[in-house]
Amino acid sequence: MMRNLSLLLILSLLLISCGTTHTTQTAHHKSKNSSNSHSRIGRAPNTPKTPIRKVEPSSNELFYEDRDEAPYKVKQEIIDYAKTFEGTRYKFGGTTKAGMDCSGLVCTAFKKENIELPRISRDMATQGIPISLKEVEEGDLVFFKTSSKNVISHVGLVVKAEGGQIRFIHSTTRAGVIISSLDETYWKNAFVEVRRVI
Repeated sequence: MMRNLSLLLILSLLLISCGTTHTTQTAHHKSKNSSNSHSRIGRAPNTPKTPIRKVEPSSNELFYEDRDEAPYKVKQEIIDYAKTFEGTRYKFGGTTKAGMDCSGLVCTAFKKENIELPRISRDMATQGIPISLKEVEEGDLVFFKTSSKNVISHVGLVVKAEGGQIRFIHSTTRAGVIISSLDETYWKNAFVEVRRVI
């Protein structure tokens, strides 16, 4: 009887001690998780890092934590410079505010950042890499077939790509340098591809 009682007491101590270890590990595990959850406030698990917007309200420039900033700054400079020609009349072969054609506008904007592109839109369409419409970013080039010859004959520079909306600056024979939407029927039907040069 005494032996049974001693055995029962030892068994009880072992069980209590295992329970304590398990509780301690669980508590430790919980506190570890809770510290992780505090460090993730405002971001769901596995959510990619979001772009950090520059403080000045007048700037559209984005800075990314995980990407090299340089190409984004260069693209914004190119876009900003291209926009200075908005309203310029169309002139075949033109590259100045006196007159500008579509490839002239793109060439001039890129040249400002020391990037040389071919002067003709169909030759520009051999540069960089093709991009799907879902991947379009500001600074990419959009190409079109606008003549009966079935060759690329028009180019624009993407100035906005947000929420499925793609807007591009280009020079048209009728209106000169303007910003258009890829949703416009004419441009949607004439669209060929997007290419990324930077």
